[in-house]
Amino acid sequence: MRKFSKMFVLLAVLITVVMCAIVGVNYGKMVWGIENAGYSAPSVVSFIWAIPFVIAIVACLVFSVFMRKKDK
Repeated sequence: MRKFSKMFVLLAVLITVVMCAIVGVNYGKMVWGIENAGYSAPSVVSFIWAIPFVIAIVACLVFSVFMRKKDK
């Protein structure tokens, strides 16, 4: 169970990195669109993409804690 716990923590870290990359790219696209293409939505809208990633990160950490407690 300890290996599964570490695997879920590693997966949470990996999802965090992917989330930062995707949200950053979308934020940049939104800023460009606001300045050059006439988008009317604020650039903060790009952070909506973070919601599913945050749910997945929390789920991985919960599973990790559950596996750690089951190991003891």
